[in-house]
Amino acid sequence: MLYALFAPLADEYQVFNLFRYLTFRTGGAMMTALVISFLLGPTVINWLKKQQRGASNIREDVPEQHLAKAGTPTMGGFLILIALMFSTLLWMDLQNAFVWIVLLVTAGFGMIGFVDDFLKLTKRNSKGLPGKLKLIGQIAFSLTAAVWYTQITPDALSSSLALPFLKDVLLNLGWFFLPFTVFVIVGASNAVNLTDGLDGLAIVPVMIAAGCFGFISYLVGNAIYSDYLQLHFVQGSGELAVFCGAIVGAALGFLWFNAPPAMVFMGDTGSLSLGGALGAISIVTKHEIVLAIIGGLFVLETVSVIVQVASFKLTGKRVFAMAPLHHHFEKKGWAEPTIVIRFWIIAMILAMIGLSTLKLR
Repeated sequence: MLYALFAPLADEYQVFNLFRYLTFRTGGAMMTALVISFLLGPTVINWLKKQQRGASNIREDVPEQHLAKAGTPTMGGFLILIALMFSTLLWMDLQNAFVWIVLLVTAGFGMIGFVDDFLKLTKRNSKGLPGKLKLIGQIAFSLTAAVWYTQITPDALSSSLALPFLKDVLLNLGWFFLPFTVFVIVGASNAVNLTDGLDGLAIVPVMIAAGCFGFISYLVGNAIYSDYLQLHFVQGSGELAVFCGAIVGAALGFLWFNAPPAMVFMGDTGSLSLGGALGAISIVTKHEIVLAIIGGLFVLETVSVIVQVASFKLTGKRVFAMAPLHHHFEKKGWAEPTIVIRFWIIAMILAMIGLSTLKLR
């Protein structure tokens, strides 16, 4: 909105030239989302508490100490979405189709999560929306985004997979690119959802990943930088740096209220939408595999669940004391802040490894 209003005036008024710079608008989106989160946070939390009215928001398959958190409102991701959407619409170039693809996934997955969280409140149980319905909705939004992406992207990139550490290499997936895209977006969404089990555990790794992909989007969308780093240039993808900045700002604001002991939980509204957004951004920037590295913590959490279920069904034995992985360490006696901070450190290390792929080619 601001870009459309002020960028055309830059030729007459030098000050408006700022709105042509991605870096300026990224910073603006970050600060806007942060301020909105701070201002609306108490109001949203109080509203959620009123809606809670004794509803059980603690899952049955968690360690016993989580029972002490009963009564803490969930669906805090609604605050993240408000801040993210408003700052995005305010600062981004809304004529950029990539923006709308990512917004479609974010809003669509957020809506699925909102319905799930709202049912948990109104039905007074921790089950929410049936898993099959959630998966169908996620696939529908992801497939729509995938088809849209292939229609607006040059043929050389529209159905190809870029391989990190290798320059000028594109693996053409053909028609398989559509289910691959669905797998990446849905997988990223549910991986973040599985990680969201302790106060502050998921939101900081999401913030780290968003910051990394903001940097990647800026480089991939710049013809000079992408050529120098031997990345595949995706014209228009740089605009997603602004969106990533908005995620960082909204996440920082939410962390203020989600820091231990949490005043509010993110819920599926936040985890599904943010994970889906990261997946969609990785598709647009042709860094799907790098997402698996930068978001390696989410991958580890997901793999721990898969291994646990497979082992129990095949052998009747459990590999971990409890899955996902953070619950395993809770069962081992680790304090919650210790788990959270150590997982944050792991996320930072994986992010640095992921970013190193930009130069090691």
